Amino acid sequence: MKVELVYLLYTVYPTMKFTFNSIFFNLLLCFSIISCGNSTEENTSVVLTKQTPAGLYGDTSFKFPDLSDEAKLKVSHWGAYEDFDLEVKSINGNTIEELQVRTSQLVFHIDSLTKKIPDTLNTRAIFSRMAVVKTRAKLLEQEVNKSHIDSLSVQKSFDKMNTSVKNFIIQVNEKFQKDAIDLQRVTNEKQELEQQKKFLDSVYQIELQDKNNKP
Repeated sequence: MKVELVYLLYTVYPTMKFTFNSIFFNLLLCFSIISCGNSTEENTSVVLTKQTPAGLYGDTSFKFPDLSDEAKLKVSHWGAYEDFDLEVKSINGNTIEELQVRTSQLVFHIDSLTKKIPDTLNTRAIFSRMAVVKTRAKLLEQEVNKSHIDSLSVQKSFDKMNTSVKNFIIQVNEKFQKDAIDLQRVTNEKQELEQQKKFLDSVYQIELQDKNNKP
């Protein structure tokens, strides 16, 4: 009995020792991996925090509408429009430092727009759209000049300003589309009146001939 017990301990103990060592090694490996993962996440967080102030703001893929040919011809006489158009389409995709300067320039160009509206563009609808653009540009200017920059607020303000500019351009196009429709309606009315006049003249001539032909 003693011999069998000794033999059993001799054969099982190495196996138990090996199993214990394996478990200990696996646990140690798991703790190491978890520690490395946490370290990586902490480092990533630090890098992102450092990169945020130097990030780019706005939406360089935002599609502004094109002016119609008629609208292009009219705004070519609107001295401030070209500067405004260049600034508003290139302001997307800049750093906070650049935006602090460029938003101020944009507000200046919009002020010039409102003071030099050509008569053909001086409608209540267009002026209202310009007023919204001016408000959005000033709000964006305030956001980028705050002592503590809130990236989300800056981006939201940027999106709203882009949308206001889009609506402004659409309104300019619609003004000339409406003018074209009104002009076509007037032209059609004139043509219709001319046709009616020709018809009445022809009827009168026929009646006159019939009258003259009577004995």
